Amino acid sequence: MPTIAAGQSKATCRKLPDAVARARVAHHIPKRDAPAAELVPSPPQTPLFGALAGNVRKEGDIVSPLKNAWEAVTR
Repeated sequence: MPTIAAGQSKATCRKLPDAVARARVAHHIPKRDAPAAELVPSPPQTPLFGALAGNVRKEGDIVSPLKNAWEAVTR
């Protein structure tokens, strides 16, 4: 993972997020040789429409009476 000095990141703070998003690689920002921050790319956005495609299955008629008799337990 690339490491960028805190002073250098201050000078390039406007360009740094674009570089991380483009390369899809996290960048470490140490301060006095100790880890201070890490800039990581955000996960890719998935469109809301169609997000559940393939996750739904059809069970058949859910309105008609059941073939088997059953009783509900009341308390």
